[in-house]
Amino acid sequence: MTEKPAPLLIKRYASRRLYNTETSDYVTLEDISGFIRDGREVQIVDLKTGDDLTRQYLLQIIAEHESRGESVLPVDVLNDLVRSYMGGGASVVPQFLQASFEMLRDGQSKVMENMNVMNPMAKMPGFEMMQAQQEAFMKAMTGGLGTAWGASGTAPEAEAKEEAEDLDVIKKQLAELQEKLSKLS
Repeated sequence: MTEKPAPLLIKRYASRRLYNTETSDYVTLEDISGFIRDGREVQIVDLKTGDDLTRQYLLQIIAEHESRGESVLPVDVLNDLVRSYMGGGASVVPQFLQASFEMLRDGQSKVMENMNVMNPMAKMPGFEMMQAQQEAFMKAMTGGLGTAWGASGTAPEAEAKEEAEDLDVIKKQLAELQEKLSKLS
C-alpha cells in the first residue's frame, strides 16, 4: 500500500502573494495549476490566520480558465452545480462528484495496468455498461475532447450513435436519481 505524499504547502501572505514553501519562492495561480496538472496535491493556507484557502484558489483557477475561453465544464454541468448548491438542504453533488472522479482515476489506472493483459472484469455482468458510462462521463467533463482509453476502433458514425445511446441511458438514470432525491426532501 503506497502512502499519499504530503501536499505541496503554499502560504498566502497579507499582500496576497503566494509562497511555495518547498522552493522558497513566489508562485502564481498558473504555477499552481501546473503543479496540479503534474499530479501534485497542493494546500494553500493563509499565513496569518492559518485558514485553508485551497478550495477558494482552485475555484479561482477554474474561473480564470473559463474566462480565457478554455471550457473546463459544460454549461449544463455548471447550471446543475449552481442549482444543487443554491437549492437549500443537503446536496449529494459533492459526494457524487468525488466518487465519480475517484472511480475515473481508479478506472484509468487499472486500464493502464491491464492494457496488455486479459481483464477478468470484462466478463462481469454490467461491465460494458459501466465502461460506457465512464466514457460518456469523461467526454462530458472534457467537452468531448476524448478519453484516456483512445479510439474504440469502430466507425465514427457507429461510435457517435453508441455514444448518443449511452448518454441517453445516463440522462435517464440521472433523471431517476433526481426524482428519488426530490422525494426525499
